[in-house]
Amino acid sequence: MSPADFLYHEARLLDTQRFEEWLELFTDDATYWVPLQQNQKDALETSSLIHDDRTLLALRVRQLRHPRAHARLPLARTVHQVGNVLLLKESPTDMVVASTLTLVLNFEMRSKGFGPRWSSTACAARPRA
Repeated sequence: MSPADFLYHEARLLDTQRFEEWLELFTDDATYWVPLQQNQKDALETSSLIHDDRTLLALRVRQLRHPRAHARLPLARTVHQVGNVLLLKESPTDMVVASTLTLVLNFEMRSKGFGPRWSSTACAARPRA
């Protein structure tokens, strides 16, 4: 699967609320990092929007599906628009991919849009086949 296809597949899983399948994309040693600032180099010395290991990702999915998660019901509908996918670096075990993401979030008939001018995704290992 190409890096672009992987990102499109990930976006589709999220947009169709197939969170358990999305979680399966990640290896046990995965880190999911969403930097707070543009060009942020470190996830540990600076605050981040998200900096989760696979255990915390699994917890997020379980919380979304919990029957008492009334504040999240109905679940927000999303549209993840991935673009400008570019393979920056590749080795037999790693790849670094840059991309853009526009996210539209619709909750209770209200929409919010998020569209960073920058985005980078680093795959610590090749995506699972």
